[in-house]
This record gives sequence, C-alpha cells and structure tokens, in this order.
Amino acid sequence: MERQDLASHISHAFNEDLMRIRQRTLDMGQLVEEQIGSAVQAVVSADRALARRVEYDDQRIDHLEVIIDGECSQVIVRRQPTAVDLRFVLSIIKIVADLERMGDEAEKVARMAAQLALLDRPQDNYRELSELGADVRDMARDAMTAFATYDARLAKDVLHRDQAVDRRYEAINSRSLAAMSTDPRNIRRLLYVLWLNRALERIGDHAKNIGEQVFYFVEGLDIRHPGTLAGDAGAV
Repeated sequence: MERQDLASHISHAFNEDLMRIRQRTLDMGQLVEEQIGSAVQAVVSADRALARRVEYDDQRIDHLEVIIDGECSQVIVRRQPTAVDLRFVLSIIKIVADLERMGDEAEKVARMAAQLALLDRPQDNYRELSELGADVRDMARDAMTAFATYDARLAKDVLHRDQAVDRRYEAINSRSLAAMSTDPRNIRRLLYVLWLNRALERIGDHAKNIGEQVFYFVEGLDIRHPGTLAGDAGAV
C-alpha cells in the first residue's frame, strides 16, 4: 500500500480521534527517545541529578500509555474499525506498550548511572556503553519516524540493525565478565555495567518490535517470525 494512500484513508476514516491518538503516540516516542539519551548521558557524565530526572519523568510515559490505550479502546467500541483501520489501531496499542517498556529500561539505565557516579570510573569513561546507547536511541528514533511517515522500508531497516546491537551487547558482556575474574576489586562496578548493558539491549529489542508493527500496519504482513506463513495468514 502506498504511503499517501494509507495516510489519506486513515485521515478520512478516523478524523480527529485517530489523529489525536497518532499525535500522542508520536509525543510519547519523542519523550522516550529523550529519556534514553538523558539516561546514557547521565552514565557518561556521572550526573546523578540528570539520572533522577529520568527516573521522575518515567511517570509521564506511563501516563501517556494509559491515555492512549483508553482512547484506542473507545475508537474500537464506537467506530468498530475493520481492515486497515483496525490494523492501525491494534498496531498503535502494541507500539505504545513497547514505548512504555523502553521508558522503563531507560529508568533502569538512569538508576545504574546514579550508582556508577559514586564509584571509580574506567579510563574509557564507558565509551562502549555510550556507543550502544546511541545505537538504540537511533533505532527508537527511526522506528517512530517510520511510524510517522508510514515507511515500511525504514521499519525493516530498524529490524536489521538489532543484530549489530546484539553483537555489541555480547562483546560488552564478555569483556565485563573477563574483567571480573582478573580484578575482583571492580566486581561491583562491573555488575552495574552488566545490568545497564542488558537494559540498553532490551531497548533495542523494543525498537525492533515497533519496526515490526509499523511494517504490519503499512504492508499487512506479520514479519515477527521469518520463515512462517503468519504474514500471509495474519493479515487483517
């Protein structure tokens, strides 16, 4: 389906209700992206005040999820959408759930940042974690850009980039575990690194999920499980 056709169809079918839900979802995505960036910055700069702000602002993300879920439910009940319209609403519900979980993971990163700020810092100042954080923030941004522009190609690109994130995650884990065995004095700090690394990798997973949902509502194909017939059978 062409992007402009989908945009036109949705705009006419749901008018103000759906456009408001769409904008709230984009606002939520923007907030989540900012949270990821701030949480990683708190790690690099040992900024405990910034880390606390990230933790506090997670409540705004949770609040938006509740509002959007409620509005989507009302649209389904009142308008009883079908075909592409229903696909769009169901995708938004799943996208919002992933955004909320990304916010939770960003909050975890912020909590770890606050703890790391109290400990001795490595010479590289957590360079690898900073790079991983930039990667998953880019994935989150591009997944939401794909949602905003109905860009199935960009959505699929986000999926492919998750593999690079996974490789970086595994490399950080391996080096951290090796460092624990060679210098037990750093075990506490490295445990925080492992937990933080895991939280960032999970953000990438949720960005990938959003990419899959965008591809689904634009193309009508479920690509969550390659090699199955779910895409053909599951199209609404």
